[in-house]
Amino acid sequence: MKVFCGRANPTTGSLEWLEEDEHYDYHQEIARSSYADMLHDKDRNIKYYQGIRAAVSRVKDKGQKALVLDIGTGTGLLSMMAVTAGADFCYAVEVFKPMAEAAVKIVEKNGFSDKIKVINKHSTEVTVGPDGDLPCRANILVTELFDTELIGEGALPSYEHAHKHLVQEDCEAVPHRATVYAQLVESKRMWSWNKLFPVRVQTGLGEQLIIPPSELERCPGAPSVYDIQLNQVSPADFTVLSDVLPMFSTDVGQVSQVSSSAVVLSWWDIEMDPEGKIKCTMAPFWAQTDPQELQWRDHWMQCVYFLPQEEPIMQGSPRCLAAHHDDYCVWYSLQRTSPDENNSAYQVRPVCDCQAHLLWNRPRFGEINDQDRTDHYARALRTMLMPGSICLCVSDGSLLSVLAHHLGAEQVFTVESSVASYRLMKRIFKVNHLEDKITVINKRPELLTSADLEGKKVSLLLGEPFFTTSLLPWHNLYFWYVRTSVDQHLAPGAVVMPQAASLHAVIVEFRDLWRIRSPCGDCEGFDVHIMDDMIKHSLDFRESREAEPQPLWEYPCRSLSEPRQILTFDFQQPIPQQPMQSRGVMELRRPGKSHGAVLWMEYQLTPDSTVSTGLMNPAEDKGDCCWNPHCKQAVYFLSATLDPSAPLDGPQSVSYAVEFHPLTGDITMEFRLADDTLN
Repeated sequence: MKVFCGRANPTTGSLEWLEEDEHYDYHQEIARSSYADMLHDKDRNIKYYQGIRAAVSRVKDKGQKALVLDIGTGTGLLSMMAVTAGADFCYAVEVFKPMAEAAVKIVEKNGFSDKIKVINKHSTEVTVGPDGDLPCRANILVTELFDTELIGEGALPSYEHAHKHLVQEDCEAVPHRATVYAQLVESKRMWSWNKLFPVRVQTGLGEQLIIPPSELERCPGAPSVYDIQLNQVSPADFTVLSDVLPMFSTDVGQVSQVSSSAVVLSWWDIEMDPEGKIKCTMAPFWAQTDPQELQWRDHWMQCVYFLPQEEPIMQGSPRCLAAHHDDYCVWYSLQRTSPDENNSAYQVRPVCDCQAHLLWNRPRFGEINDQDRTDHYARALRTMLMPGSICLCVSDGSLLSVLAHHLGAEQVFTVESSVASYRLMKRIFKVNHLEDKITVINKRPELLTSADLEGKKVSLLLGEPFFTTSLLPWHNLYFWYVRTSVDQHLAPGAVVMPQAASLHAVIVEFRDLWRIRSPCGDCEGFDVHIMDDMIKHSLDFRESREAEPQPLWEYPCRSLSEPRQILTFDFQQPIPQQPMQSRGVMELRRPGKSHGAVLWMEYQLTPDSTVSTGLMNPAEDKGDCCWNPHCKQAVYFLSATLDPSAPLDGPQSVSYAVEFHPLTGDITMEFRLADDTLN
């Protein structure tokens, strides 16, 4: 049996449906789950164990049997903790069938089958009674239903149902309480992830300004939370405007700065006991009492929220920060009066109405707003433009066409494949009085006709390259396919910018990211090898042979090798018909664990100008890497080194085999430690 799965095709830039093995979704879900990351979260595990012990003791002190309902049991870890703590019986609910089956095996392996019943249902489908899943209501509720936003996995409706139907009225709960915290800060960098700034272009006639349309200014932005590793945001990138505030609504008081780029940073903690002595917090380092004890985790991070409107905040002016939520999402508003006095504005979740936030994600906004990057492209473009240049821009939602016009191109065409992107660019051109200067064509590039270009031949083909369908760095090689498909429209001697691209790789040791793929083995005294084997089997199905996109500015690492150019792609020529291959060995120059290879693209705009989507600077003496903050890099994990017990003094080199397949646009690769030679 086969199933259809969506996949971005780099050769066409479109989403296609491909036949996959019927187990594909199952293996991908397991391979890229956060189960291993959660099990490695020692702080979480210890706090839950302490909270469960305390809850069981309080029930036993009343002379009652301890009956536990564990919702979202996963591996069954918390249920096994409860039985070890003295619980008489546990009902472990897990809706994901493969996980429930693994939990049954793990519970049996650890000798708890007589005390733990795994129920493969959603908790709202669990029944109570003589013929039900539970013979009676439980008196201890244990849950782990949280995501970075706390409630995004449906914790609120699950809790509500459990208290109404599955547990006793005065039951113990672990966690006992959750608190969401927020802090108002001013940050131009973070605000650049949400709004389009005016873009400056230096021309021979002085500075030209590209301004955003008013609807982009008024738009509240993307409705979803921006979850990031806030500990990797430099304190120099923001100015604190308020204390850390427990929400859901609170008086900010006298704002300490003057700001119009205010954003809300948010996180939460959970208290495992009624007294609040056992606490697990997601607070970033500057809000921790002991930053040295900071627990790294990726399954729970911190949140950045953008206020629905940007407005000046004067120093000393009182404000009230209000948090709103539904069953799954949180959003914030800054009000002049208390929520009780205020009207219902922003009670409805703000959503994007300008379409820009549907086309550009937050990193893309940051990329467009990066003035240094714009200046880099402008300098390169000046060397490419000639008198009478006819330019064609083929990136999604790019401002290169505006740069080309301001820098002297005689005529500029830009292609936008989607209707939404076409309309957005039309609005940007109109507000900048360019609607008669730049021609926007709503068509797939390969369908361009001579009539679309008014019978003219293109002398300069431009691309960033950036395409909204791209997931991995090399997916933007779609530019090469576009360049090939429009070859008939290029004038003799036409110039292509970028002229070429290259795929680069470096072997790295991650400070923490390796944990998401590392086997757990023993977790707080419980054997979870079955879970390790399950993940490994799913990885071996396909994922272990593939790279995955990661924003590495959030995940520090050290380079162990020198960067290596793996493949080059000549955009001056049409795409070749035959595969391109590269094999070699990367010598390790620094000691450490070779956790994986990081891959990225570099684009040669001109012979003297290059843009990197990966490493921004040569690695320092210790190998610390500085990554492009607007792009995701590709990470290929070397599974042999992800076990914490693996020796430090391993092989001194890594061999690789990489192949580009022109017919599909795919790049296949394999990296191996030198003592595991590639055939």
